[in-house]
Amino acid sequence: MPVKKWVLASLCWLAILSLHADLPLDMFPPGLFSQVEDEYGGGARKRVEQWHSLVVDTQDSPESDKLLRVNTFFNRIRFIDDIRVWKQEDYWATPVEFLGRNAGDCEDFSIAKYFTLRALGISSEKLRLMYVRALKLNRAHMVLAYFKEPDAMPLILDNINRKILPADQRRDLQPIYSFNGDGLWAAKAQGRGRKIRNKSGHSSWRAMMNRIEHNH
Repeated sequence: MPVKKWVLASLCWLAILSLHADLPLDMFPPGLFSQVEDEYGGGARKRVEQWHSLVVDTQDSPESDKLLRVNTFFNRIRFIDDIRVWKQEDYWATPVEFLGRNAGDCEDFSIAKYFTLRALGISSEKLRLMYVRALKLNRAHMVLAYFKEPDAMPLILDNINRKILPADQRRDLQPIYSFNGDGLWAAKAQGRGRKIRNKSGHSSWRAMMNRIEHNH
């Protein structure tokens, strides 16, 4: 996706995240597993059940363990472009849709990791969806960044390089900007960057948030 289009999409996501940053989403409502099986099949149900077990079993784990387990869990899914999975040029899937299809692109990996880590109690202040340029692939890419402390070098959760590494060890990635529920930041080398936008109450992507909340 062109960078300008990603900026506009991220402003919409910024609004979504800011509106819901303090609302724990009920990601596993009654009947979810049966609904997933009806829509995507038995294999999808098993994946969503494993996701549920991950969230339940990892609640009391150290944050480092949460990062590792969540990153490993979602990186098992196949990377396939949206046009092949959803017959659309750009489709940001909910975690349930991502697991249901067992396929997605970089946004889907990063979004699923973000919401799962939020469900595990990691604050939005520590997490950012980050747009970068993957230099070896010469294409735009999304990763999830984790800041242990406000001024710390972020750790990068990625589906290209599956190791969780500090950003300064990912010389194959050129940061563009990052965002979460608190704002949008311009990139500054491999660090935290300069905040260029605060929370916004407007969103043209409310349908996407509704799909997340209703798990389809």
